[in-house]
Amino acid sequence: MIILTLETTCDETAAAVLNDRLEVLGATVASQDALHRRFGGVVPEVASRAHVERIIPVIDETLRRAGVTLAELDAVAVATTPGLAGSLLVGLVAAKTLAMALDIPLVAIDHVQAHVYACRMAAGHDVFPCIGFVVSGGHTNLFHCHTPTNFVLLGSTIDDAAGEAFDKVAAMLGLAYPGGPSIQRAAANGNPAAYKLPRALMDDPQRLDFSFSGLKTAVRYQIAGPGRTDFASLKLDPQQVADLAASFQEAVVDCLVGKSLLALKRTGLTTLCVGGGVAANARFRERMTAAAAQSGCELIIAPMALCTDNAVMGAIALERLKAGITDSMEIDVKPGLMRIGDSPH
Repeated sequence: MIILTLETTCDETAAAVLNDRLEVLGATVASQDALHRRFGGVVPEVASRAHVERIIPVIDETLRRAGVTLAELDAVAVATTPGLAGSLLVGLVAAKTLAMALDIPLVAIDHVQAHVYACRMAAGHDVFPCIGFVVSGGHTNLFHCHTPTNFVLLGSTIDDAAGEAFDKVAAMLGLAYPGGPSIQRAAANGNPAAYKLPRALMDDPQRLDFSFSGLKTAVRYQIAGPGRTDFASLKLDPQQVADLAASFQEAVVDCLVGKSLLALKRTGLTTLCVGGGVAANARFRERMTAAAAQSGCELIIAPMALCTDNAVMGAIALERLKAGITDSMEIDVKPGLMRIGDSPH
């Protein structure tokens, strides 16, 4: 079986061709970082227009790299939730068009769950059941992954996602977008203990949720004090920037590592799969690796190329196909975030 997977949930236009042995025959990602950099974040209308321009060339290039024609495809899969409404619609319309024209099955997938499946791709063996941990610009979610098609949400952020907090703090410090890599570079020369910053919800062993809004505000107060908003007029010396970046990064990592270990303890599971853009952070990977070794759990972190949004992780659609799950042409996108109690796809 050969499938085409599409990813347009936010600001990457991506496609991949895979077979049912989980081999990647071809993959393409068209990033929009340059388009959004001057705005300091993703602008939904700009993102959706860029997807419209890029989706057909990205599909064509992916098929060319795979050496596969449209007629050889057995199914088409697309991420339909969560994400930006306009961006999601571009991918769904493209997938529906191909499914209808080629008379092949359409499979809708959950973008966040696909990030966990990137770990399955990297491991080369079955990883389920496991704790799935997705940490990105839009998501900070812990799942009990019973099977590849049965995810139960255990906890999520109640305000900012971890990656969103990185972007906002980077802007306060005058660092470039995207904030994750900028904070990491600055933190390399800083003292992570220079500033005492909060670790929200860490003293509550009953909750697997996260909160980064207060941490972000604490950094702001360290820079300018309460009430002041004219950050552009403030002049921080390079060491202050480095120390604030390191202290902020360490606070985020403490929360991420602590809650993921708590999830393992609460469920009794011994495998932890970590994906999403923030999983590319070197300090997080270092601390998570050390904590997993100490606790004796198996840690699988998605490789760098599969941390940020991509279509290879859309291979989770093969699991849905194996289970006999396909979708009708009536399916619509579901923007926004998954919350505890929501029904997944």
